[in-house]
Amino acid sequence: MDHIFGPVNSRRLGRSLGIDLLSEKVCNLNCIYCEIGATTHLTCERAEYVPTAEIIGEIDRYFQDTERLREIDVVTVTASGEPTLHSGLGRILAHLKEKTGKPLAVLTNGTTLMDAQVRRELSPADVVIPSLDSAREQSFRKLDRPALCLDLGEIINGLVRFSHEYSGKLWLEILFSRGINDTDDDIHALQMVIDRMRVDRIQLNTVARPPLESFARPVSEERLLEIATLLQEYNPGIPVDMLARGALTKDTAATSVHAPAEQDIVDEILQMLKRRPCTAADINTIFHCGGSKKVEQYLAPLVQSGTLHIRTHGDKLYYLP
Repeated sequence: MDHIFGPVNSRRLGRSLGIDLLSEKVCNLNCIYCEIGATTHLTCERAEYVPTAEIIGEIDRYFQDTERLREIDVVTVTASGEPTLHSGLGRILAHLKEKTGKPLAVLTNGTTLMDAQVRRELSPADVVIPSLDSAREQSFRKLDRPALCLDLGEIINGLVRFSHEYSGKLWLEILFSRGINDTDDDIHALQMVIDRMRVDRIQLNTVARPPLESFARPVSEERLLEIATLLQEYNPGIPVDMLARGALTKDTAATSVHAPAEQDIVDEILQMLKRRPCTAADINTIFHCGGSKKVEQYLAPLVQSGTLHIRTHGDKLYYLP
């Protein structure tokens, strides 16, 4: 399938079925840390980049097997780029809610929330996870490399407004890159914005997988803990999670309902790797292949043929297209 992937074990959401709204990387940012590569279409324009009927049809075909609903805890709407740029977002969310009855989560970079139409379309979601990596112009431009049509002040005002209009759970994600947006001034600016918002959780992340740019480097766990402490002290009552502390390999493995054939597993792995690089251990945790060595055996022919590549990041080896 082109737009449905998983289900996978999400650190945040449980057993998650992904819905990818875009077939290429359409985004209004070109973040230095992005794990799926450079933005191919840098734009602020909302449009039907993929026919909405095509995505809805794929959803209907997938759930013809009603047993699949038992395999998932949540449906997560995301994209290879920014999902809220897809003008069919509202229709797709409404259809998913009716079709599955499962909780809906949306991952967004948070840059379009100044648009009242986007805010309305997100209302059926049970959880929205927007990002705000920096509240300082210099850091924002260096880290997220936005399209010229974006204004950081407007983005922040949109986030604040959405947080008070939206009735579901709002988890704010912040990704830090060493030497770019991790100074005390950066943290203070974020504190000021969060103070204006209604936020259920703050989730801190860093460069944990091979990034687009080699100069995108992770902050240390010690610094991430310091930042978590600073945010919690200034914004008491809001839980702060450190996503980067627990790798995918530490997820609790869910029991598969059925064991797919080897080729089916490989196909599903390929679909996932298009969206995020993973280690053999990551893949084994999600697909229960029988160990990292078994994953390496599955993927060795694809590496030899050039379909997949292996890249080192930190002390780990990642598979990616």
